[in-house]
Amino acid sequence: MKTPKSLEQLVNDGLVDEVIRPLKSGKEAAVYVVHSEGEVRCAKVYKEANKRGFHKQALYQEGRKVRNSRQARAMEKNTRFGRQQQEQVWQTAEVDALYRLARAGVRVPQPYNFVEGVLLMELVTDAQGAAAPRLNDLELTREQALQYHGFLIKEVVKMLCAGIVHGDLSEYNILVDQHGPVIIDLPQAVDAAANNNAARMLERDVNNLADYFGRFAPELLTTSYGKEIWKIYESGNLTPDVVLTGHFKGSNKRADLNSIMREINDAREDALRRNFGHEP
Repeated sequence: MKTPKSLEQLVNDGLVDEVIRPLKSGKEAAVYVVHSEGEVRCAKVYKEANKRGFHKQALYQEGRKVRNSRQARAMEKNTRFGRQQQEQVWQTAEVDALYRLARAGVRVPQPYNFVEGVLLMELVTDAQGAAAPRLNDLELTREQALQYHGFLIKEVVKMLCAGIVHGDLSEYNILVDQHGPVIIDLPQAVDAAANNNAARMLERDVNNLADYFGRFAPELLTTSYGKEIWKIYESGNLTPDVVLTGHFKGSNKRADLNSIMREINDAREDALRRNFGHEP
């Protein structure tokens, strides 16, 4: 196919030998299948901020580090330079998260390079070598649902042990290859220790998993892994091999109504987003 303008520089630099075909295009990025360094890989081209549709970026950007105070001031003032820096921080968040999670043994696509707003990474495939399907595209048995759910809860724990919360985890950004689930789409990943919304995001991620897999294994709908995981994390005792029960004994503290309303509004926005089509 004709080389897209966004990939011309990588072709000229020899990082991409050939653009084979488009794979998908979403609100955040366009992804192409390419030939690079003797392998078939993905090239994820991030869209400019004014062409993106991801909502509530400020929640996810809290706690992200910048190189110097000049960058921070420009970002706060929303100058042209500041917007450029925000864009760079947004894009590199996924790259940094992928490298950290791959080192921690989390099943994510292996990143290879990040140049000019393009992330080169592993193409996740099925047993026949075709692009792996999303979890949402599969019909599961009860046994598969329980197996995949248990595996993904362990992956969420490993991610948190590495200091990262996905922030938008659902059946739409999990691929399934011949070995099981692979977690994708991490530009909104947050630093668990630096972002005040991390606990709420973790619980939402885990609840999304319970809601989806609960369609096939209803017993998962009554679990409370999110609260349990975060409680252990706060205590400093969370490890990748922690034994979880799926239950959490709540406190007698008065409910935080503002937090509850935020949860309701978030759930409503997520439902609207899914109803009108979720694109990665």
